[in-house]
Amino acid sequence: MTTYILTHSSILAALFGLITPHASLAEAPRIQTVGPIVHLKDNLNEDAKLGWCIDTEGRGLSDQLQAHSCKPNGDDVLFAFSADTGTIASATFDNLCMAYNAPEDAVNPFGLIACDAADPNQVFAYDTDSMQIHLASAPTQCLTVAETIDDAGPYQSRDLILAACDGLEASFKEWVIKDYSK
Repeated sequence: MTTYILTHSSILAALFGLITPHASLAEAPRIQTVGPIVHLKDNLNEDAKLGWCIDTEGRGLSDQLQAHSCKPNGDDVLFAFSADTGTIASATFDNLCMAYNAPEDAVNPFGLIACDAADPNQVFAYDTDSMQIHLASAPTQCLTVAETIDDAGPYQSRDLILAACDGLEASFKEWVIKDYSK
């Protein structure tokens, strides 16, 4: 016959484990990028702990956007959000803004095109309380990243997509907007 000794602390620990939801542990990225960026609040499994930034696909200028490791050096991850116009503009490439210009493309629905604040596909809203970014015309759809992580040289990338906010874990939809000019 096996005898079990239960202490007060082991009973409390067991009860706490039963009544506490098992949430994934969030981990903040170690942002090293200098300049204005838009990045996920959670590191979300980025290997080097650099976090995920909005970025042009490939090196340098591209008309397609993705989420990419927030590189310590790399001008293609520099993006600034304007609360006045709702645009997310490249801080490196003049007069180019993020746009939801290919909604039928499941992999690359976001592009980098000439800024036009009158284009509803370029006007975003940022909720400072929920930290969610969405098209101003589609408040139930959040800017998010795909679950799949791809290798991108010494870094990593994910598809940048739009999905129903209600179906997303917080770590996939909470964005930080850093403007280093202030």
